[in-house]
Amino acid sequence: MAEEETILLTQEAYDKLQDELKHRQGEYRDEITERIAAARAEGDLSENGGYQAAREEQGKNEGRINELIVKLRNAKILKAPKAGMVGNGSVVTLELAGSEQIYVLGSRDIAVATDYDVISPESPIGAAIMGHKKGDKVSYKAPNGKEISVDIKDAQPLK
Repeated sequence: MAEEETILLTQEAYDKLQDELKHRQGEYRDEITERIAAARAEGDLSENGGYQAAREEQGKNEGRINELIVKLRNAKILKAPKAGMVGNGSVVTLELAGSEQIYVLGSRDIAVATDYDVISPESPIGAAIMGHKKGDKVSYKAPNGKEISVDIKDAQPLK
């Protein structure tokens, strides 16, 4: 069995994923089951679009439940770096290509707890800013080979 990857989440992201799991295992699962039963009662299942759609939705829901269980089992609550430092769980303000942009540095799973766009620490820009601090100027090589300069204007822990 392949080793499962640790997922870094903020407490808020972890809580939201837990809430989603509870919803999908409870009332949403029950709702789908009721739709399947109602469609089954209509008769001929081979030509029953409502039945087929409900069964498909049931499969998607069960898949998402399994995905959430694995993520939550492998989750590690991250402690965001102090203000001014860039790391997993930081909200960073960058001057990039002449404009100021705000991102969260972390996994895409953190996105459930924020309205900001997320930058992966493994991406070229994420790797370039990781470990730096407010006021630093860094550069990274874009996938097209162009060198891009970035000014770190601010870094705050994600709350």
